[in-house]
Amino acid sequence: MQYTLVSPQEASAQQQNGALIVDIRQADEFRREHLPDAVSLPLDDVLAGQTVTPSSPDQTVIFHCQSGMRTQQNADALVRAAAPAKVMILDGGLNNWKREKLPTVQDKRQPRPLMQQVQIVAGSLILLGVVLGFTLHPNFFLLSGFVGAGLLFAGLSGWCGMALLLAKMPWNRS
Repeated sequence: MQYTLVSPQEASAQQQNGALIVDIRQADEFRREHLPDAVSLPLDDVLAGQTVTPSSPDQTVIFHCQSGMRTQQNADALVRAAAPAKVMILDGGLNNWKREKLPTVQDKRQPRPLMQQVQIVAGSLILLGVVLGFTLHPNFFLLSGFVGAGLLFAGLSGWCGMALLLAKMPWNRS
């Protein structure tokens, strides 16, 4: 399977020449910020067999994610999903695009991505447990241990109770 790694400047030039930009991040990540005129096709959908439909067989398709890791790790699946189009992967993803001061479409009214919310809540609870454990009572250290055990379980099993709970919060309902 063939693909080309492209810089943000090259990707921008390709887009101006008709290339299709495909964002493989989760829908919540896309809604908060994405490249201009990009389409959303989450990686889970690609891995489930959904394909990209270029406007013509010779149209270039440029895939990107946040940092470039998801696209490069799944390059074969992305190439298959865009066949027979020429496939490119944005080197460094959205982060690199922004480093190069290229424009993005942002909607700060959208909630932060779910995994970022989990990290904020978990980190806050762990810090709170440590501070309260030192200042009020040592039993508060159990809070930090409980959250740490939950994160370990989530990492090993792929099931995160905190993410499921946060997904049900009113600000995360679309």
